[in-house]
Amino acid sequence: MPDFDVVVVGSGMSGGWVAKELCERGFKVCVVERGREIKPETDYTDMVDPWQMEHLNMKGPDTYEDYPIQSEVYAFHSYTKQFWVKDTEHPYEVAPGTRYKWRRGHHLGGRSIMWARQSYRMSEIDFKANAVDGFGTPWPVDYAEMAPWYDHAERFAGVSGDNTDDVEVLPHGGVFQPPHEMTALEKHMKSAIEAKWPTRQMIIGRTANLTQPTEEQLALGRGTCQARDHCFRGCSFGAYFSAVSATLPAAERTGNLTIVTDVAVHKLSHDRATNRVTGIRGVDTKTKAPVEITGRAVFLNASAIPSAMILLNSADADNPKGLANSSGHVGHNLIGHVGGGYANGVYDGLQEFHHYGRRPNGFYIPRYRNHTEPGDGYLRGYGFQGGAHRSGWGGKIDKVGIGADYKARVRKPGRWNIWIGSFGETMPRYENHVRLHETKTDKWGFPIPVMDCRWTDNEINAVAQAAADAHDMVEAAGATVLASNKGKITEAYLSAPGNGIHEMGTIRMGDDPSEAPLNRWNQSHDIPNLFCTDGSFMTSSACQNPSLTYMAFSARAANHAADLLRDGVI
Repeated sequence: MPDFDVVVVGSGMSGGWVAKELCERGFKVCVVERGREIKPETDYTDMVDPWQMEHLNMKGPDTYEDYPIQSEVYAFHSYTKQFWVKDTEHPYEVAPGTRYKWRRGHHLGGRSIMWARQSYRMSEIDFKANAVDGFGTPWPVDYAEMAPWYDHAERFAGVSGDNTDDVEVLPHGGVFQPPHEMTALEKHMKSAIEAKWPTRQMIIGRTANLTQPTEEQLALGRGTCQARDHCFRGCSFGAYFSAVSATLPAAERTGNLTIVTDVAVHKLSHDRATNRVTGIRGVDTKTKAPVEITGRAVFLNASAIPSAMILLNSADADNPKGLANSSGHVGHNLIGHVGGGYANGVYDGLQEFHHYGRRPNGFYIPRYRNHTEPGDGYLRGYGFQGGAHRSGWGGKIDKVGIGADYKARVRKPGRWNIWIGSFGETMPRYENHVRLHETKTDKWGFPIPVMDCRWTDNEINAVAQAAADAHDMVEAAGATVLASNKGKITEAYLSAPGNGIHEMGTIRMGDDPSEAPLNRWNQSHDIPNLFCTDGSFMTSSACQNPSLTYMAFSARAANHAADLLRDGVI
């Protein structure tokens, strides 16, 4: 008898959802995490002051030695470095002439602890994009089929947003919690942009921070967002969605969940006679002892690069290209998001207004290029994220003075500041891929990955227009542009592949088994009891933050697998 009904590889954004759904359906589930256990009471630092941290929370000398890649992330500092891998212990290579920035964390909950929480649905326009313009294989599902699962994900996770927004490329399902409020300058900017360009809309961001918790969320120990904007340190209130605060506790309360930490999965076991995977084979990361765990079905949720590596490393005489890879597409079609178009400015009006608290959110301008406005020399498009706030007393900390007069001078807020930056879709291309190094392995004996991913004119042209748009919209708000990269975009100037921290596409889904490893249920075309619902299944990236889509597809696939397990099909 197998050890479990289902083995889930990875405990993060998607793996937690798979575990929750299957445990709630009554199945015994083992979640295997290569990193350590996370305990909020000791690992989260949202209650810690900077003077309690080494180097006063500044990056110290060891940072650049041990974390040369991870330390570039906006969410990396002394408060949070425990959530990011040491690059010196987890090497990878990039192909000659390319650059790739792989940001990751190995611990229970994965990057669901460090994510920026922006939560957007893909639209029917996104699901049809590949079929319309011929890049990539067509999506095997449409928006109508996914809408109820988006509802399900939003309701449980807790997403705040404005239900009055009517955005075709950014549909909503009516299950939002109350939205955060725009600042005075953001409201002014929204009016100015929409008046000048009726084809564009500016909305408050949709974010997975609880503003009005449901009874179910409260029962899990989650509470209301305190608007401290300490989210990257971990949230002791459970106010933002993470696997640690939401899906894994929901799975644990069923009594059906087993969590195994500190085990790196190297490959899957495969029974040639039945053509079924029988479990996972890995290594204890502390002792290097071999580990094998068996199950009736396996879900890969290690994230797009590791999941592809596991399948490639599972090659045998019958599957020389890797397991579940008769299509030859495992590891290929690596996509993500490209950034680089931005503008910063200052605004001298609205001095009678200030904003309250540290809202963990900003505004969003959904895609309009190649939708309501044409794009110049590229397919698909981009959205913008940004914020507008008044500077506080911190900017005056170097002013000379003492006593009441000094306090009065620094008490008045400074000018309003605007920041806006683009996030663009990248095109699925077979030649953008990850492969296993032929000779180099990590300290646990796993071949290290080699990233081969390049931007093309499509990405360069899109970011160039995004930079110009960002500059023009800040000016349209009546602000003075202090910095932008309008007219400066080259391939070298673009944010490196991987910097968006949204790896996708390496085990994509599609109806044609010769073009896609997975079917419409995130199920292997080749091996019926193997599923994958992390970012690797994505057939295109759209330009929205993808985590909500991972959640919806994970819930859907887990329930489909539950039906098959119940009926004895797998």
